[in-house]
This record gives sequence, C-alpha cells and structure tokens, in this order.
Amino acid sequence: MGTDVRGFDDRWPDRDWGPQAAPRLRQAWLQGLSLNAAAPDRIRIRLLDHLDLAPYVLARRDLPPAVVDAAVDHPDRRVRARLTEVPASLGLSAAQWSRLVLGEAGGARRQLFLEVAALSGRGLTREAYETLAADPFGPVREELAWMATLPLPLRLTLLADPLPRVRAAACQAAWGDLDDGTRARLAADPAPAVRTAVTLARHEEAPLTAEFFEAAGDRHLIGSHRLDPDLALRLCADPDPWLRRILAGNPYLGPDLVDVLAADPDDDVRLAVSVRPELTEERRAAVPVDIDPRTIRRTVGWVEALHEDEEAMRRLATSAHLLLRSSVATARRLPPDVVERLARDEDRVVRLFLAERCDDAPADMLLEVWQWWDGSYSTPDRPYGHPNFPRRDLLLYAEDTHPRLRQLALDDPDSTPDLVERFSEDEDAEVRLRAATDPRLSPDSVVRLLDDPDSGVRAMAARHPRVPVPVLVALLGDERTAAVAARNPVLPVAVMERMTATGP
Repeated sequence: MGTDVRGFDDRWPDRDWGPQAAPRLRQAWLQGLSLNAAAPDRIRIRLLDHLDLAPYVLARRDLPPAVVDAAVDHPDRRVRARLTEVPASLGLSAAQWSRLVLGEAGGARRQLFLEVAALSGRGLTREAYETLAADPFGPVREELAWMATLPLPLRLTLLADPLPRVRAAACQAAWGDLDDGTRARLAADPAPAVRTAVTLARHEEAPLTAEFFEAAGDRHLIGSHRLDPDLALRLCADPDPWLRRILAGNPYLGPDLVDVLAADPDDDVRLAVSVRPELTEERRAAVPVDIDPRTIRRTVGWVEALHEDEEAMRRLATSAHLLLRSSVATARRLPPDVVERLARDEDRVVRLFLAERCDDAPADMLLEVWQWWDGSYSTPDRPYGHPNFPRRDLLLYAEDTHPRLRQLALDDPDSTPDLVERFSEDEDAEVRLRAATDPRLSPDSVVRLLDDPDSGVRAMAARHPRVPVPVLVALLGDERTAAVAARNPVLPVAVMERMTATGP
C-alpha cells in the first residue's frame, strides 16, 4: 500500500477516479477490486451493494469476519442468498445462521435458508429455535422438526403441532427418544401422514410391506429401510436398474439377495454391491466390477466413518477394491505404514486423494502428483500448499525439462533474482507465470511481461507490486486491462475509496 495516491492523480489529471468515470471502465475497476486481496474490509463491504460483484467478494474461503457479518445482515436478500452458496458459509456461527434465517420475512425463503443451515450442522441459537417453532408458515416448522441439532424438548413440542406434516417429521426424527405411550398415541393419530411416519420410524421391527411401499410412492425408501422379504425379492427383479442400484445399498438385505444382485446385469448395481461393508475381501473381489479410472470418483461413506480406526484403515488400504482404497486415502491422518502403501498405489487417483486430504502425505509423492495436478475447487492449495511439500534443495530442478518441476527452483531459499529474470523469459508459459508472481522480478521485466503472448502471464504482470505507477495508471485507464490492474495490491486505499464512491 506504499504507492502515493498523488502519483495517480499526477499521471491522470484529466480523468476522474470516482463515479464520474465511464460506466464500463468503472465497472471493470469494481470487478477487479472485488478480487483485490489487499482491499480493506470497508471496500469489500461497499462492493456487496453491487449484486453482480457479490459472488466475487464472497468467494474467498478466508472471508474476514466483518465482511461475513455485513453479508449476513445485508438489506438485499439476494446478497444474503449468495452467502449461503459459497464456501465461507461453512464457517458461519450458530448466531450468524440464526440471523440469516430469521432475516427472511417470507416463509418459503425462510424455509430454504433453514434447510441450508441444517445441512451446515452448526445449529442455531436457542432463541432462534423457539421463534421458528412458532413460525406461522408450516413448512418452516416441518423443516425445523427434521433438524438434527434441534433440542429434544422443542422437537417433542412439535409432536402436537396442528399441521400433520410437522407432527410426522417430528415423529420420525424423535422416535428413538419417545416412550411407549407417546408412540401409541402417534400410531393412532387421525392423520395418514403421521401414521405413515410411525410405520417408517419402526421399520426395523416391522419391515415395510409391498402394500405400504406402493401406497407411499417413494422409491428412495428401498435404500434405507428394512423391507419385507417378499418385497425385497420382487425388487431384485425390477426392470429399472436405478431401483435395483438403490436396493443394492440397503443395509438390511440378507446374504441371499446380496448374491442375487452381485450377479445383476447392470454394472452400477454390481458396483453398489461390491462396496457393501459386510463383504469379506474374497467375496468383494468375486463381484465383477469395472471402474473407469477417468470418471469422477465418490468415496464410500462407511469407510469414511472408520477414518479414526487405525486397524480398519490398515485392513482397507490393502483391499483390491479401488473405491475402498480411495476412501481410505481421504482420511486426514493415517498410520505411517498405511501412508507408505497408498503413496505407492498403482492408481493415481488414490495418490491424488492422499495428496489433497491427508496431512501425512509424503514429500516425494506430493512432488510426483504436482507434475500432473495443480489443485481443485475443493482443495485449491494442494498438493503445492501441503505442509509436507518440499521447500528445500529445489535448485537442482532449475534445468529440468519438466516445466512444473523447473519452476519449483524459485521456491528454494537459495534462489536468486537472476533466476527469476531468467525464468521470466522461459519458453513455457507456466514457468513465466510463476516468475510473474515473484516479488523479486524487476520492474522492467514486469513491463515486458505485460506484452507476453499468454493472457494469464499478462494478467499476473498487471497485478505485480513492482509495476511502475505510470504503467499501472495506463492499465487502469484501458477497459481491456482495468479489471486485472484493479487487483494490484499497491493500489492506494484512497484510490479504492474513490473508485467505489457512489456520490461526488
């Protein structure tokens, strides 16, 4: 922030930095400022008033608390809605979620926000729970009744709600905590929805029948509830492979039906069978599955639930099943022998998951993964930002033919400004891009890279803190480069203030 604001005014005396600037130019400034890491909180908060910029302002995972609070209490409900869609919402406190939900006056939107709050698992304040339990909009009370963090006394209160759907939701959510008398009263409820909820809640002692299943019309039930044996057998032969695939994940299926589905003609049905937790390794290996290593890979829930069990991780890491090994690799901490085994896994997605999720991933494997993977939306800082990523003895890669390894030489503590200059003229655009981020890059080279054939290199050069003020002013005055130039961290706060001002 050391650049003097007078340098901007002196170099651009005939143009206004404020609201009188050309609309398209001003919009480019605001867009750039919304992504400027050096912008103070008050600038970010001011930019929330521009709805099209709110997604950029809120996109940071490390959103400052003041900006989060401003978004939670923003008068425009679209900004508040946007906050629920970005990673920063995962860090909202119970008090912030409560303000966000109760800030919605309309019942339907309050219900939607409450649903998102429930998924976050953070819960609400006691006062918010009590207010929502008395909400005049029935679907809000129904959503609240399902909420896992709702205190039991309030859930029990909702068992007497005048709306049957609310009573039904509270019944299923609280069933394990109800006494026999309350259960009997709910079983005799005059509303069919409540009686249906009772049947679903006690499915383990009274399996769902074919008649109930057909009347309920919810095919998802077959994946989570105990079914009458005749119904389950009939569903194994259903012509819909999607339905059989859901059935294959039902934890209550008997061994005989598991065997039937293990020979199903549909690949996805057999795959669902192959990851059932009760199968022995031999039985699992006997299920014919073909996993395309190029497709999106989802982890197996029951394996993730065992991440804290070291013996289970040792056993599952030796599985021949690719999805089980992949799921083990997503554990945050693993025993050294398990890490060593997975780091040598023949499947590179297993190694990728280990690099992204496990804090114990070894340096040599991280370096190997770095050569073909530079991060995802969920883990943008890995493998490069992993704490075990190598940071020393990297100069030996300065002459490497692989550009991803070559650029690492700049991270070595013994690297020199001369190496930065040399890499700024490298034949590979990614190496030049890395040089354009180095604070040691000379102003002359920064200016040269502004004309680089690669657009990413040009944009990074425009954001470099050593770009000369006259050049930065010129970039800000051109609609084609104004947005990237406005992300430059040396832009004076006083200029930012004038760029975002709404009046004279």
